[in-house]
Amino acid sequence: MGWMPVRRVRVRGPSMSPALRDGDTVVAVKGVPRTGDVVVVTWERRPGQVSVKRVVRRDGAGWHVEGDNPFASTDSRTLGPADVHAVVRFRLWPNPGRL
Repeated sequence: MGWMPVRRVRVRGPSMSPALRDGDTVVAVKGVPRTGDVVVVTWERRPGQVSVKRVVRRDGAGWHVEGDNPFASTDSRTLGPADVHAVVRFRLWPNPGRL
């Protein structure tokens, strides 16, 4: 998956609620994530699926990430380490601002 330095991403589903909600549009930039950052990820076990999650810790060759809403999130607890492609810096819509 090729990633541009800056990319708009639309959030789908309730996994990041309350920080981000279904339909929010965010700006993600290439960079090294830190614990607590919201990131754009993929999983080897789910080719083609792109998700927005929060970094919990480094996990071997990947990252352990989880959704803010544990009751509505499929994340590293189920899928294992994720590949981080970008760090979410801003929400564009509906309430613009830094995360």
